[in-house]
Amino acid sequence: MKKIALLIILLNTAFLFAQKEISGVVRDKSGNPLPGVNILEKGTTNGVSTNFEGGYLIKVKEGAILIFSYVGYTNVEKPSSNSKTDVVLDENGGQVLNDVVIVGSRNTKRTVVNSAVPIDVINVQDVTTQSGKLEINQLLQYVAPSFNANKQSGSDGADHVDPASLRGLGPDQTLVLINGKRRHQSSLINLFGTRGRGNTGTDLNAIPATSIKRIEILRDGAAAQYGSDAIAGVINIVLNDNVDELTGSVTYGVFNTNAKGDFVDGTPNTKNFRLDQNGNGNSYGKNQSFDGGSVKVAANYGVAIGEKGGFANFTTEYINKNKTLRPAYDFRKGFGDASIQGFNLFGNLAIPVSERTQFYAFGGRNYRDTDAYAFTRNGGERVVESVYPGGYTPRITSNIIDNSLAAGFRTKTASGWNIDLSNTYGKNLFHYYIKGTINASLEGKSPTEFDAGGHSLTQNTTNFDLSKNYDTVLDGLNLAFGAEYRTEKFTIFSGEEGSYATYDTNGRPITDPTTQSAPTIPNPDYDPTDPTSSPTISRPGGSQGFPGYSPSNTVDKSRTNLSLYTDAELDITEAFLLSAAVRFENYSDFGSTLNGKLAARVKAGEHINFRGSVSTGFRAPSLAQIYYNLRFTNFNAGGATEVLLAPNNSPVTKAFGIQKLNEEKAVNASLGFTTSFGDFTATVDGYYIKVKDRIVLTGYFDATSLNLGVDKAQFFVNGVDTSTHGLDLVLAWKKRFGESLFSATLVGNINDMKINNVKNGTLDEGTFFGKREKAFLLSSAPDNKFGLNLNYAKNKFDAGIAFTRFSKVVLVDYTDENDVYNPRLITDVTVGYKLTKNLKLSVGSNNLFNVYPTKQDETGNTEAGGYWDAVQMGFSGAYYYARLGFNF
Repeated sequence: MKKIALLIILLNTAFLFAQKEISGVVRDKSGNPLPGVNILEKGTTNGVSTNFEGGYLIKVKEGAILIFSYVGYTNVEKPSSNSKTDVVLDENGGQVLNDVVIVGSRNTKRTVVNSAVPIDVINVQDVTTQSGKLEINQLLQYVAPSFNANKQSGSDGADHVDPASLRGLGPDQTLVLINGKRRHQSSLINLFGTRGRGNTGTDLNAIPATSIKRIEILRDGAAAQYGSDAIAGVINIVLNDNVDELTGSVTYGVFNTNAKGDFVDGTPNTKNFRLDQNGNGNSYGKNQSFDGGSVKVAANYGVAIGEKGGFANFTTEYINKNKTLRPAYDFRKGFGDASIQGFNLFGNLAIPVSERTQFYAFGGRNYRDTDAYAFTRNGGERVVESVYPGGYTPRITSNIIDNSLAAGFRTKTASGWNIDLSNTYGKNLFHYYIKGTINASLEGKSPTEFDAGGHSLTQNTTNFDLSKNYDTVLDGLNLAFGAEYRTEKFTIFSGEEGSYATYDTNGRPITDPTTQSAPTIPNPDYDPTDPTSSPTISRPGGSQGFPGYSPSNTVDKSRTNLSLYTDAELDITEAFLLSAAVRFENYSDFGSTLNGKLAARVKAGEHINFRGSVSTGFRAPSLAQIYYNLRFTNFNAGGATEVLLAPNNSPVTKAFGIQKLNEEKAVNASLGFTTSFGDFTATVDGYYIKVKDRIVLTGYFDATSLNLGVDKAQFFVNGVDTSTHGLDLVLAWKKRFGESLFSATLVGNINDMKINNVKNGTLDEGTFFGKREKAFLLSSAPDNKFGLNLNYAKNKFDAGIAFTRFSKVVLVDYTDENDVYNPRLITDVTVGYKLTKNLKLSVGSNNLFNVYPTKQDETGNTEAGGYWDAVQMGFSGAYYYARLGFNF
């Protein structure tokens, strides 16, 4: 054994001595350094990228060959015979590469460092291997300075799709692209106590993280470049294109149920609130130390097609996550994250069809079966005691199916024009099934499960884009123009009758609530001294927790959009860049809009750039905001209210003086600088965003005089004007000391939004858009968020620790009192070790110290009835995980 051990030591020593360090600088033919060039040891997965000054350092085996590759340039292979190896890359002379547009510019030569606008480039593989986050929204929440997303509870469909935003604006004011092509939005519209209330948004969680190579976030208004929704910025998701490599992981994690938090008065609270709720109609499980157990299995594999850069890359991903159950007030038994069972399949391919032409396609299918708590019904008029003794918590379950497919041809003509013709299709389907519920008007005869119907959004976009770079015009001119034709279709389909109908005492559906009476029961809260109190109350119809869509709610509406754009980037000198864009759009349902943008970058020296932009923008009202309608029961600590959400084109809406929805209009301005000194880089960008006619959801108007069979009515309106000032900060340092690699990144966002004008006309402002609604809008992002990420790696070992501080958040409860959530510091930690060449084990924790939001007072007037509202730091506590990654 000793001889064998000695032999192993000698072999390892020989292997180590056989390695050597290669360093150098990569430049283009003009002598400019190229940051972000990929350098790979041929036949291995060992690789690095050049820094902002084009420099690199890599440790390779003796006799290795290095491959240098960069978008828009021809690959170069170099032997590692010299320890100092400088490389010059030549522009690709006609061969079409598998390149992806760097968001914010249509110039294929433009890099992040010399861009005129702020862009984050996030290597998703690095982030996912050093974090326990399961979904894209949660990943970006902790690495992108001005990105914010929230988990919800008791907010109907929003529990199943996390609302996400940039720079504190709405989820629908950020445009999402995949490989540079417009991504369709979710059909869900956020209605209840959520960030982004009244907004639709793009479901980023429908895209498997394992399929993503990198994410580019343009933190600047870009409607003049990309069209509607790009007021806050653009997120471009670049899909994997690697070949001959199987990568993936298996991850398991759980949440700590010990809900540590603070009372408003500062009294510590360390009680384990996991209660045995069996026997009340819904099973919550027994007391336990951990819940929310999750399993995620993901794999990615690519194959080469031909010998000219063709590839086909595929990803599959499975996730199974259980609910979390967290503290709730006496009237609220179920509160916590929804459960998810989902399956993803995504593909990305490119096939050269000639020397200059390439066919490409990408897309996928996402299926999720989700299960979330609705608001608890505790007895009296809201429960049939024989079915649910003591009350019950209905569950909103949903099937979410998201399909997408993009395909096109790109070519480069002999004269240098890049031509791209593509078509992108996407559909999001949201189908509700309500379980553990009843239709109370059926008394003891009600089923306990209902098909409640749902909604869908279909989008088809055809693009024709042309661009050309002129090297002989000053220091370079890039000219681009194109056209886009888009169709959208929004539908609402009805559920089964029992999910929406109110029945009379004979079990027949009531068709006219103004002349037919619903069953009544004694009012347990009747006060004979109160003239407004009634001795009896009606049993509500429809499935409790979420009422089904009825035939009167059904919608099938479409619209078309035609847009034309042109943009240009001119390097007047090597130091001075000027860019401009103009875009015209015409919508079939509200008319035309014209928007423009100017941006500039000035090199003030070898290591510092100044940049700025000014633009106008717009966001078209979504079809859901125009046509969505629903009759529902709203519950809070004070009881139940029957509410009608009327569509924008309805007589009820017009009766209240609500005008037709028009586009939101914006003005954006930004000013900042970038600097790089060796291993240190920094970007600081200030911004100003003014939005006029923002579309919001009103409060509840008294509708009892309209004989609609409801108490209240609410609407979508162009209701407020806002202005936002802010600052984004990114400081990064990366240094190698021998075999050890250290890195530190500080990201931060300071954001201040103000409501300048409430456009209530003659309507009461407190009802139209009152204190509570204003707080929802203003709390879309904390006033500031800072994150410090520290990482270390040596040989087979790596470790990371991240600190994220969220500032105070203030919401308003149902009694018009402020719910103050104090600043919180969240700590994430991860440790990894390569077990073999192909396997890596990582363990860690998100929110290591089990930090919770501030616990509110005992009145229980939070939006969803839990001890906290849904705020940015989350409300499920510490998450512990282990991951086995593989690479073959």
